[in-house]
Amino acid sequence: MALELLNADTVQVLEGDNLNWQGAIRRAAKPLVENGTVGEDYVQSMIDVVQDKGPYINIGPNIALAHSRPSDSVKKVGLALLKTNCSIDLVSEEHPIKLWFVLSAVDSNSHLKVIQELSQVLMDKERTNGLLASTSVDQILDVLKD
Repeated sequence: MALELLNADTVQVLEGDNLNWQGAIRRAAKPLVENGTVGEDYVQSMIDVVQDKGPYINIGPNIALAHSRPSDSVKKVGLALLKTNCSIDLVSEEHPIKLWFVLSAVDSNSHLKVIQELSQVLMDKERTNGLLASTSVDQILDVLKD
Protein backbone atom coordinates (compact mmCIF):
# COMPACT_ATOMS: atom_id res chain seq x y z
CA MET A 1 0.00 0.00 0.00
CA ALA A 2 2.74 2.49 0.94
CA LEU A 3 4.61 2.10 -2.26
CA GLU A 4 1.42 2.46 -4.32
CA LEU A 5 0.84 5.83 -2.65
CA LEU A 6 4.25 6.98 -3.90
CA ASN A 7 3.87 7.61 -7.61
CA ALA A 8 4.61 10.23 -10.26
CA ASP A 9 1.96 12.49 -8.71
CA THR A 10 3.20 12.30 -5.11
CA VAL A 11 7.00 12.16 -5.54
CA GLN A 12 9.05 15.28 -6.26
CA VAL A 13 12.77 16.00 -6.68
CA LEU A 14 14.13 19.51 -6.12
CA GLU A 15 17.53 21.06 -5.59
CA GLY A 16 16.27 22.35 -2.25
CA ASP A 17 18.91 25.02 -1.73
CA ASN A 18 16.21 27.69 -1.44
CA LEU A 19 14.11 25.87 1.19
CA ASN A 20 14.13 25.77 4.97
CA TRP A 21 12.64 22.81 6.82
CA GLN A 22 9.17 24.38 7.01
CA GLY A 23 9.23 25.01 3.27
CA ALA A 24 10.39 21.44 2.65
CA ILE A 25 7.43 20.04 4.60
CA ARG A 26 5.02 22.37 2.78
CA ARG A 27 6.48 21.41 -0.60
CA ALA A 28 6.49 17.68 0.24
CA ALA A 29 2.82 17.90 1.28
CA LYS A 30 1.75 19.93 -1.78
CA PRO A 31 0.62 16.90 -3.85
CA LEU A 32 -1.55 15.70 -0.95
CA VAL A 33 -3.13 19.14 -0.63
CA GLU A 34 -3.67 19.38 -4.38
CA ASN A 35 -5.32 15.95 -4.64
CA GLY A 36 -7.59 16.60 -1.66
CA THR A 37 -6.02 14.09 0.72
CA VAL A 38 -5.26 16.79 3.33
CA GLY A 39 -6.05 20.43 3.94
CA GLU A 40 -3.58 23.26 4.51
CA ASP A 41 -4.32 23.19 8.24
CA TYR A 42 -2.91 19.64 8.44
CA VAL A 43 0.30 20.85 6.80
CA GLN A 44 0.54 23.66 9.34
CA SER A 45 -0.08 21.21 12.19
CA MET A 46 2.89 19.08 11.04
CA ILE A 47 5.10 22.18 11.20
CA ASP A 48 3.64 23.26 14.56
CA VAL A 49 4.38 19.86 16.11
CA VAL A 50 8.05 20.05 15.07
CA GLN A 51 8.29 23.60 16.43
CA ASP A 52 6.79 22.36 19.70
CA LYS A 53 8.44 18.92 20.08
CA GLY A 54 11.68 19.33 18.12
CA PRO A 55 13.07 17.20 15.27
CA TYR A 56 11.39 13.94 16.34
CA ILE A 57 10.34 13.34 12.71
CA ASN A 58 14.02 12.70 11.84
CA ILE A 59 13.68 8.90 11.63
CA GLY A 60 17.11 8.07 10.21
CA PRO A 61 20.13 9.64 8.54
CA ASN A 62 18.81 12.16 5.98
CA ILE A 63 15.20 10.97 6.46
CA ALA A 64 12.20 12.78 7.92
CA LEU A 65 8.64 11.49 8.24
CA ALA A 66 6.39 14.49 8.78
CA HIS A 67 2.97 13.74 10.24
CA SER A 68 0.48 15.01 12.77
CA ARG A 69 -2.56 13.77 14.62
CA PRO A 70 -5.54 12.74 12.52
CA SER A 71 -7.88 15.68 11.97
CA ASP A 72 -11.01 16.57 10.05
CA SER A 73 -8.89 17.97 7.23
CA VAL A 74 -7.40 14.53 6.53
CA LYS A 75 -9.67 12.78 4.03
CA LYS A 76 -7.67 9.58 3.54
CA VAL A 77 -4.37 7.89 4.24
CA GLY A 78 -1.69 9.53 2.13
CA LEU A 79 2.05 9.44 1.58
CA ALA A 80 4.23 11.79 -0.43
CA LEU A 81 7.98 12.25 -0.85
CA LEU A 82 10.15 15.24 -1.61
CA LYS A 83 13.78 14.36 -2.32
CA THR A 84 16.09 17.35 -2.11
CA ASN A 85 19.53 17.20 -3.67
CA CYS A 86 20.83 19.57 -0.99
CA SER A 87 20.47 18.73 2.68
CA ILE A 88 18.07 20.93 4.59
CA ASP A 89 18.57 21.23 8.33
CA LEU A 90 15.56 20.09 10.34
CA VAL A 91 15.52 22.56 13.24
CA SER A 92 19.32 22.45 13.56
CA GLU A 93 22.41 21.42 11.60
CA GLU A 94 22.48 18.19 13.65
CA HIS A 95 19.54 16.95 11.55
CA PRO A 96 20.31 17.28 7.81
CA ILE A 97 17.48 15.85 5.68
CA LYS A 98 17.21 14.94 2.00
CA LEU A 99 14.21 12.57 2.03
CA TRP A 100 11.06 14.39 3.21
CA PHE A 101 8.18 11.94 3.57
CA VAL A 102 4.74 13.26 4.52
CA LEU A 103 2.17 10.88 5.99
CA SER A 104 -1.51 11.57 6.59
CA ALA A 105 -3.75 9.40 8.74
CA VAL A 106 -7.50 9.46 9.23
CA ASP A 107 -7.37 7.52 12.51
CA SER A 108 -4.83 5.87 14.79
CA ASN A 109 -4.65 2.55 12.89
CA SER A 110 -5.29 2.88 9.15
CA HIS A 111 -1.79 4.16 8.36
CA LEU A 112 0.16 1.47 10.25
CA LYS A 113 0.54 -0.76 7.18
CA VAL A 114 1.95 2.22 5.26
CA ILE A 115 4.51 2.83 8.02
CA GLN A 116 5.42 -0.87 8.08
CA GLU A 117 6.00 -1.01 4.31
CA LEU A 118 7.93 2.25 4.29
CA SER A 119 10.09 1.00 7.17
CA GLN A 120 10.99 -2.12 5.21
CA VAL A 121 12.22 0.03 2.34
CA LEU A 122 14.16 2.41 4.59
CA MET A 123 15.79 -0.39 6.58
CA ASP A 124 17.27 -1.68 3.32
CA LYS A 125 20.50 0.30 3.13
CA GLU A 126 20.90 -0.27 -0.61
CA ARG A 127 17.41 1.05 -1.37
CA THR A 128 17.82 4.01 0.97
CA ASN A 129 21.13 4.88 -0.68
CA GLY A 130 19.40 4.53 -4.05
CA LEU A 131 16.72 7.01 -2.96
CA LEU A 132 19.36 9.44 -1.69
CA ALA A 133 21.33 9.17 -4.96
CA SER A 134 18.26 9.64 -7.17
CA THR A 135 18.05 12.85 -9.17
CA SER A 136 14.67 12.25 -10.84
CA VAL A 137 11.20 11.03 -9.97
CA ASP A 138 11.66 8.08 -12.34
CA GLN A 139 14.83 6.99 -10.54
CA ILE A 140 13.02 7.13 -7.20
CA LEU A 141 10.10 5.11 -8.54
CA ASP A 142 12.55 2.51 -9.93
CA VAL A 143 14.18 2.14 -6.49
CA LEU A 144 10.77 1.76 -4.87
CA LYS A 145 9.74 -0.96 -7.36
CA ASP A 146 12.61 -3.29 -6.43
